[in-house]
Amino acid sequence: MHRYYVKNFILATGLVMISFVVLGSLFMGIGRSIMIDERRDDLHTSAEALTRFAESYAIQGELSSLEFRIVMNTLSQVSGNHSFICDTNGLIIACSDADLRCSDIGTFIDAAMLSEILDSGGTYSRVTSLDGFYSTVHYVSAMPVFSPVGEVLGFVFTGSDAGNSAAGWRALMNLFLLSAISIMLLSMMLSFVGARHQARPINEMAVAANKFAHGDFSARVAVYQDDEIGALSAAFNDMADSLEKSEIRRSEFITNVAHELKTPMTTISGFADGILDGTISPEIQSRYLETISSETKRLNRLVRRMLDASRVQDEDIASLRKKSFDVGELLLQTLLVFEKKIESKNLSVNPQLPESSIIVLGDADSINQVIYNLLENAVKFAAEGTELGVTLFKQGDKAYISIRNHGDTISEPELRLIFDRFHKTDRSRSADRDGVGLGLYIVKNILNNHGEGIAVTSREGLTEFVFSLTIKQK
Repeated sequence: MHRYYVKNFILATGLVMISFVVLGSLFMGIGRSIMIDERRDDLHTSAEALTRFAESYAIQGELSSLEFRIVMNTLSQVSGNHSFICDTNGLIIACSDADLRCSDIGTFIDAAMLSEILDSGGTYSRVTSLDGFYSTVHYVSAMPVFSPVGEVLGFVFTGSDAGNSAAGWRALMNLFLLSAISIMLLSMMLSFVGARHQARPINEMAVAANKFAHGDFSARVAVYQDDEIGALSAAFNDMADSLEKSEIRRSEFITNVAHELKTPMTTISGFADGILDGTISPEIQSRYLETISSETKRLNRLVRRMLDASRVQDEDIASLRKKSFDVGELLLQTLLVFEKKIESKNLSVNPQLPESSIIVLGDADSINQVIYNLLENAVKFAAEGTELGVTLFKQGDKAYISIRNHGDTISEPELRLIFDRFHKTDRSRSADRDGVGLGLYIVKNILNNHGEGIAVTSREGLTEFVFSLTIKQK
């Protein structure tokens, strides 16, 4: 299997190589063309200058004279080119050899070439050896020499060894290739190191994900850089935190469920076996059957609460906030449900509600469950003969509902855990065998799904729950 950084390295290397091939091809083609054109222009300029001088000199002297050859040799040395002149028959009569001996004098240039020069209009330019005149290929430029009356007196040839230019071009290309290879090797090395560095957090994420698959949610990855990979690493760590917390909650949930089911099931099984095997006498069986019925109902409540908790987690805040209702009316209706329980404990109720209606956003059934669970706890744990407080008030764009009772003070450590799933304080375990520790957990989740909050305080026997709801704007 190819590693990520190897693929990245191969891709980067391929792009660099293609870039250099394309760049090199363009450089070689265009550069060579420019060099040849410049060389031809230079030869044409030299030939043109020598031709003008020859035409002006021919008025007063012979082109074959030593004096003309000296001047032609000087001009050729300045340009760095080799020059010679032939008459209309192609016979070479002067040249620019350094020793002025001009060993080429007396040789002939092909007459067909002279005709081609005339036909070209005086712009003859070729890469040629002039049919063996030069031992190597030369750049050659040639022009006719005219008399003042337009008669052709001869032809000027200027040449430059193409090998010298080719050697310079090869040296330039060698320099280019050396530079290109050096840059390519450096790019490949940096690309390999960079790709491997970029792949490090991805490899770490793969290792961590493999640990997750085997149940180890403690693995985390380092955030090496502040870019997309760094953002992915941070998001991966956030996901790992969430998975670890979910696993802890799942483990606690299973433990709590097992604990909550164990006690009533043991009671039911023990009493049922006692009745079946005759250990419990018929005279007292009804009392034990009542206990079995009570524990069965408790199991039923536990299952129902667990289903409620699951349903609450699936609710969507956007759909919930499309609904609205009168929270004051809902509060009074729910309070009436507990009328008999309130009277049985001799509690006094002090409802403080505004005269005008307060319309809030949310699902009325879900908020009814919140109020019901809070009132149920408030009545259940209130000391007999005390006052039960219910208050509704507005502040800004929020409505607040307060439910308070007088009873035992809840300690600070217990307050921090009071909304956890299956959590019950020590006092509630003794005072409420019917509870399953899911009521306040469901309250918290319903309000979270509505985008609202809830707070609890307990001081000197006064325990108060306050939660918020968003007021519907007109």
